[in-house]
Amino acid sequence: MRSLLLAALALAGGLLLAGCWDRQELEDRALILGMAIDEADGDEKDEHATHLTPPPTVKGKKIRITAQIAIPGRVPLGPSDSGGGGKEGGMPVWVVRVTGYSIDDALNNLQQEIADPRSLIHLRVIVISEKIARRGVEDLNDYFRRNSEVRRSTWLLVSDIEADRLMGVAPPLERIPSLYLLSMIEKSMEMGKFPKEYIGSFWTAESSKGQDEFLPYISIRQKENILLKGIALFSGGRMVGHTEPIEIGAYMALKGMNPGGYSNFIQVPDVGTLMLTTFRRQAETDIRIEDDVPHIRIKVRLDTRIEERLDNESDAYTASDYRKIEEHLEENVSRILRGFIRSTQQLKSDPFGFGEALRGQYPRYWNRHIETKSDWESLYAQTRFDIGCEIYIRREGLKTN
Repeated sequence: MRSLLLAALALAGGLLLAGCWDRQELEDRALILGMAIDEADGDEKDEHATHLTPPPTVKGKKIRITAQIAIPGRVPLGPSDSGGGGKEGGMPVWVVRVTGYSIDDALNNLQQEIADPRSLIHLRVIVISEKIARRGVEDLNDYFRRNSEVRRSTWLLVSDIEADRLMGVAPPLERIPSLYLLSMIEKSMEMGKFPKEYIGSFWTAESSKGQDEFLPYISIRQKENILLKGIALFSGGRMVGHTEPIEIGAYMALKGMNPGGYSNFIQVPDVGTLMLTTFRRQAETDIRIEDDVPHIRIKVRLDTRIEERLDNESDAYTASDYRKIEEHLEENVSRILRGFIRSTQQLKSDPFGFGEALRGQYPRYWNRHIETKSDWESLYAQTRFDIGCEIYIRREGLKTN
């Protein structure tokens, strides 16, 4: 009897719990899937949604936001809908452009133009122009970091052209440009073409004294293709330079990130011209303090396979030929690795996090020399590096006798 009474009380208490009364239907939200941020031309009129007169500190610093808003019922939900965009046809997203003096100011202006409340819960891609990145991204990140709707797994990208142009790029089989961008970056990550660097990782590096931020650097080719052009390097909260595409592979090799995904096109004397692809990477890092300056030794090991052979000078490879190929590739890769590190030192940008490793291994040295992030960036430019590289050919594919 007592157990029945307790069960009845528990059921009665459940009636007092909040249920679906505070729900908000997805179709009653303006779901922003992708966003592009550019510098505004400056001749747009103020909408006065958040102010009558803008604060003096932001005059002349307008930005333009291009947002892709999902249209309910038209977003493809599976393979059967991928070609048609839903039964009603038409574009699955609505592209809206607004300006403002900040992210929130522009989004408030956006809200004045749409009926449903805006929502960032499905925002997966944010593209900023290089002009914005070189100006500094602290203000942008402040808004996105404070907004609980923004996922830490959202991608933040830098474009070498106007960012809003990427909101209209999609191949024939992909109707939503922002989802095409998302798919392109995530598949590049799976193939070993780019490290896992979401906006959450960017914020972590931004707040760290011993590491600088970096982002994917992209462009457009042939009007409907996205090119992963390199890594956008940051120092002091703003973009200071970018790498070449093959230097993405150099970064991942120095960090020992897998799977391997980059190839090297080399000509080996007395052997021929070959293309070799890395499929496995290993890296060992040793940090020492010598003459009161950090000395970092990195040993990189790459497992490769022969993908292609051109103008061969012999019918078959001997053990000596394989060793010549490995040695020549070691010299070539070591030169790329050293050049990449040298360029980051010139930019005073440490995307590797060597400063964090130094702080963990030598805390007294760190506390004595480093007070701010700029202190480490200056010390990183003076750090000495020794790079060693070992390369092994594990596979060569089919060949004729």
